[in-house]
Amino acid sequence: MEQRWPARLWIVRHGQSAGNVARDAADAAGLARIDIADRDMDVALSELGHEQARALGRWFARLPADERPCTVMSSPYLRAVQTSQAIRDVGGLVTPTRKFCIDERLREKEFGVLDRLTRHGIEMQFPEQAEFRRLLGKFYHRPPGGESWCDVILRLRSLIDTLSLHHGGDRVLIVAHQVVVLCLRYLLEGLSEEQILAIDREADIANCGVTEYRFDARGGPDGELILARYNFTAPLEEEAAPVTAQPDANVAAR
Repeated sequence: MEQRWPARLWIVRHGQSAGNVARDAADAAGLARIDIADRDMDVALSELGHEQARALGRWFARLPADERPCTVMSSPYLRAVQTSQAIRDVGGLVTPTRKFCIDERLREKEFGVLDRLTRHGIEMQFPEQAEFRRLLGKFYHRPPGGESWCDVILRLRSLIDTLSLHHGGDRVLIVAHQVVVLCLRYLLEGLSEEQILAIDREADIANCGVTEYRFDARGGPDGELILARYNFTAPLEEEAAPVTAQPDANVAAR
C-alpha cells in the first residue's frame, strides 16, 4: 500500500522577529499599542532571529542526507520566509535549489481590530472584546475582522489533506507561527480544546523550536504520524544561540 503520510515532518516556529522585541518594549513601558511600522506580514527577523535560524539550519545540515528535509512549506510572512531561507543557505536541505512552497494557509492568526494592541490596550480600547474573550476562551473567540483558533484550524485541515495527498513518504519542513504549530498538533494528534490549551499554558513555543513527527506504519490502516519532539531547542543550544520564547507582537489577542 502506498504510504499516505510524510516519513518525517518538522514544524518550526520562525526565529525571533522585530515584532517580538517591540512587544516586549511596549509591555515593559505599559503602552497600549506596539510600535511597529510594518504590516504584520512584513515584519522581519531581528539579528538574533537570523542567528537562531542559521543555528537550526546547521543542525539540519549535520544530519545524514537521507534524514534532512526535502520539501519546505513556509508561511508567506517575511519572518517565516527568512527563517526558511537561512536554513536552506547553510545546507539544511537535501536539495538547496528546490523551490519553497509558500502557502498562505500557514500564515499567522489574524487579529483584526486588536492588531498591534497589548493586553492593556485591548482592555482600554475594546473592553467588550476583552470580556468576550474571557467568556468564550481564546479557542473560540474571534475578534472583529480577525480569526479564532478554530478559524486557523479550519484552513489547516486542507493543508493536512495536501500533506497526505502529495507528500507521502516525503520529508517535509513547515516554517510558521506559534498558533499554527499548536493548531497542527491539535489536528495531527486528535486533541481536544482542553488538551491543546493545557499544552499552550505550559510554555510559549521557542523561536526556531522544533516539533517533529515520524511515520509509524503500525498506526491503523494508513499508518500515522507520531510526535517525536516538541518545542525542541537543542539545535540552538548546541550552537550557543540564545533561546527566546517571546509571544508574537499580538500576544494579547492569542
